[in-house]
Amino acid sequence: QVQLVESGGGLVQAGGSLRLSCAASGRTFSMYTMGWFRQSPGREREFVAAISRGGGSPSYADSVKGRFTISRDNSRNTVYLQMNRLKPEDTAVYYCAAKLYTDARFEYWGRGTQVTISS
Repeated sequence: QVQLVESGGGLVQAGGSLRLSCAASGRTFSMYTMGWFRQSPGREREFVAAISRGGGSPSYADSVKGRFTISRDNSRNTVYLQMNRLKPEDTAVYYCAAKLYTDARFEYWGRGTQVTISS
């Protein structure tokens, strides 16, 4: 099992940047595929980005492609989400997630960190 704690959220103006971090417990972080999701009021949680165990093959939602970058540091048990050129529609609670098996659903979740983008 893995426990996830997000940090780095906040309030920024449109066009600005934020970097989210997700610290994972346990010694087997490198075995997990990691992802970021977000949820805004009245909307379902949506996929943002994911990264494979070794850090390759990142994938992104079309809405963030070219603006967000997911990365991980297995030596620090941490996954990051660098968010640039932020838009008001990026406002949401951002969640970190983990899964052991590539074809499975994400099964471990953090509590989320609020990101608010002002226009």
